[in-house]
Amino acid sequence: MALRPTNDAALLQEVDEAVRKDRLDTIMQRYGRWIIGGVLAALLAFGGYLYWDHRQDVARGERAEELIAAFQKLAGNQPAAAAAELEKLAAGDEPAYRAVAMMQQANIKAEGGDLKAAAALMAKVAADAKLDQALRDLALIRQTAFEYDSLKPEAVIARMKPLVDAKDPASSWFASAAELSATAHYQLGQYDQAGALYGRIAKLPDVAKSLQSRSVQMAGMLGVDAVADRAAESVAADTKAGAPAAAADQKGNAAPGAAAAAKSEEAN
Repeated sequence: MALRPTNDAALLQEVDEAVRKDRLDTIMQRYGRWIIGGVLAALLAFGGYLYWDHRQDVARGERAEELIAAFQKLAGNQPAAAAAELEKLAAGDEPAYRAVAMMQQANIKAEGGDLKAAAALMAKVAADAKLDQALRDLALIRQTAFEYDSLKPEAVIARMKPLVDAKDPASSWFASAAELSATAHYQLGQYDQAGALYGRIAKLPDVAKSLQSRSVQMAGMLGVDAVADRAAESVAADTKAGAPAAAADQKGNAAPGAAAAAKSEEAN
C-alpha cells in the first residue's frame, strides 16, 4: 500500500506526475499510430538512402572499369570495340564519365579528319551544366581548337576571354586559352596584345616545355623579352633559396674556427 504524502510539496509532485502521464496517454491514444508510422517512415527513408548511395558507388566503379576497358582497346588497336564502349558510356547518366567518353569520341573524330563532328561533341560537353567548370572549360578550348580555321579571330578572342581574364582563382587552362587568344590577336595585327599574352604564358612555372618554347619565341619576335623576365625570376628564386644555405655554410665554417680557438686557449 502506497504511503500517503506527508507534505504539500510531495502531494503537488504526485499530482503533476499523474497529469503528465495522463497527457502522454492521451497523446499516444490520439497520435500514437502517426508517431510510430513517422518513425518507421524515417527509418525506411534512411535505409533507402544508404542503399541508393551504395548502388551509386557500385555504378561509378562499373563506369570506371568500362572507361579503362575502352582506353585499353584503343591502345590495343581495337577501334570498333572501343567505340562501342565509349558509345555506351556517352549514353549513360553519370555526368563525368559521359563527358570523358564524349571527349574521347571527339578526339577520334578529329584524328579521322571530321573536325566538325569533333567540335560538336566538345560543344555538348562544354554546355553540360552538371559538370565541373574546369572540365567544361577544357571542352570549350578543344572545341575552339577544332573550329579555329572556321572562326573569325574576334570570335576566338571573345570565347577565350573569360578563361584568359579569370583571377582568384585563375583558370586551370589559362595557358591553352591564352595561346589561342594570342594567335587570334596576331592574325588581327594586334601585336602588342599577342606579345603580352605570349609573355604571360612563357613566365608560367608549370607550363609544358613545348608551349613555353613557342611562347618565348613568339614573345621575343613581338618585342617582349620573356627570356630576360624568366632569367630575372630564376635569379631571384635562386638568391632566395641560397640565402639559408649561405647562412648555414657560414655557421659551419665558423664552427671549426671556434673549436680551434678553444683548443688554443686550453693549451695556453
